[in-house]
Amino acid sequence: MKQKLILLLAIFISTHAYSQWKPAGDKIKTKWAGEIDVNNVLPEYPRPIMERTAWSNLNGLWEYAIKPIGQIEPSAYDGQILVPFAVESSLSGVQKRLDKENELWYKRTFSIPSDWKDKTILLHFGAVDWRTEVYINDVKIGSHTGGFAPFSFDVTPYLTSGNQKLVVKVWDPTTDGTQPVGKQHSNPHAIWYTPVSGIWQTVWLEPVNSKHINNLRILSDIDSKKLTVDAETVNTQAGDIVEVILKDGSKVVSKAKVAAGQAVELPVPAMKLWSPESPFLYDLEVNLYEKGKLQDNVKSYAAMRKYSTQRDENGIVRLQLNNKDYFQFGPLDQGWWPDGLYTAPTDEALVYDIKKTKDWGYNMIRKHAKTEPARWYTHCDRMGMIVWQDMPSGDRSPHWDARNYFTGTELVRSGKSEATYRKEWKEIMDYLYSYPSIAVWVPFNEAWGQFKTEEMAEWTKNYDPSRLVNPASGGNHYRTGDMLDLHTYPGPQLWLYDANRATVLGEYGGIGLPLKDHMWQTDKNWGYIEFQTAKEVTDEYVKYAEELKKLIKAGFSAAVYTQTTDVEVEVNGLMTYDRKVIKVEEGRIRKVNQEVCRMLDK
Repeated sequence: MKQKLILLLAIFISTHAYSQWKPAGDKIKTKWAGEIDVNNVLPEYPRPIMERTAWSNLNGLWEYAIKPIGQIEPSAYDGQILVPFAVESSLSGVQKRLDKENELWYKRTFSIPSDWKDKTILLHFGAVDWRTEVYINDVKIGSHTGGFAPFSFDVTPYLTSGNQKLVVKVWDPTTDGTQPVGKQHSNPHAIWYTPVSGIWQTVWLEPVNSKHINNLRILSDIDSKKLTVDAETVNTQAGDIVEVILKDGSKVVSKAKVAAGQAVELPVPAMKLWSPESPFLYDLEVNLYEKGKLQDNVKSYAAMRKYSTQRDENGIVRLQLNNKDYFQFGPLDQGWWPDGLYTAPTDEALVYDIKKTKDWGYNMIRKHAKTEPARWYTHCDRMGMIVWQDMPSGDRSPHWDARNYFTGTELVRSGKSEATYRKEWKEIMDYLYSYPSIAVWVPFNEAWGQFKTEEMAEWTKNYDPSRLVNPASGGNHYRTGDMLDLHTYPGPQLWLYDANRATVLGEYGGIGLPLKDHMWQTDKNWGYIEFQTAKEVTDEYVKYAEELKKLIKAGFSAAVYTQTTDVEVEVNGLMTYDRKVIKVEEGRIRKVNQEVCRMLDK
């Protein structure tokens, strides 16, 4: 009888909680918004490139409060918020703005499973924008600044018996601060969008032994036919051993053991190369031993691939994939959602944009001015999609100074601003280092907060020599990095050329088509050029593609079309912001895109 009452109570609590949450506001939404279960929000394992069996998802309904900055934890909270959706988003159930004068408080409880006894408990945050303080059982255990990379804490010393109290406090000044913000703006308009504050990626717990693997840095070298794996460990000592096993399905390709703290080099004699046409991934297993006893086991994956540049027979410097000229072509992908803002409603939604990009015949995505959850990059790895990764712009951006842009002068950042940029860019690169799909780092875009370009491009290249560096996409141009990147709207133009670096078209297009019932707002929408039907848009798109083909022969080695979806007042996407309507004739788009991608084939 007692068990029955407990079950009924649990059902009542669950049903009551669900009834208290609903998407806020009256803006358009994706179909996936209606599929959200508050008791099972984004339930997929959040970090598939380093996966363990045991974990616990803390997404769901938390308590929240917005209070003036500098106060202690509130005695009463304002209501419930659905984590991990930003407080400004519809899917949070709140949809309230957070300004620089206020802080956002979160609270929930959790319990530790009995079979996690004697384990070290890690608390992971996928991403929180921007300054975060974390409290366990009323003890501040740590803080973090940065809105685009994961971080974690060992909470074990602060746990008690029974339920654990977790409180998170966030401050985010958006464009009133000096931190990277990407396309967010405190006053959204034109190409600047709604602010994103607080938790926007999965929060989760993970039990590990005191000695455990903290990170994997994976590097392929197809010229030497080897794979290097550096397993970063915690609390290891002399005598501890790391074992790495590389598999092709059930077949062991290579394996080796090294002392903990040392990188291992695995020979890969009969390589299967990764490419968008054949995105082959090897399985990796990494084990940590102490005196022969297994301390940790993680599953991962790797790809054998190479990104480089090389001068062709006509003297043009070309981008190469696996030592062959390869034209990279794809859309500018903002990664925004009308209901979740930075956060896709479901994993199916997250993969949908990549799938459509693949369907349209592209081989690359430029991830513009934001990062994504780890699962997005794994989807690109598995599906075969090259990624150009932008650094989200910040400081006097989006209020970039047009005078600086047109005169080619750089922004002079404050010491604090510069230090923040460097810290967060390094964190992003560390976060994404092992994903094989990432081909290009883009430190700056269109002079937005651009500073010390040559120094930053050289630092980026030295920190990760395995990838190409696009120093300033469409921005103030310096002879540094691996490419010169031009922006032209609406049609493609080769108005500048670099004989010693690859010349790429970092943005063009922006063909607009406003569709009633699928727009963020009813008026003041815009595209770089607008039409009224899908056929008209497709005709214009194909016209630009035919022009692009000629310019590829003349010198372009990559191109980025604006853009994957409409975003807020921008109506220049290949599909609507709610992902409910494809705004082009897909068959014609796919055909011409495939022709563009094959322009350098031999």
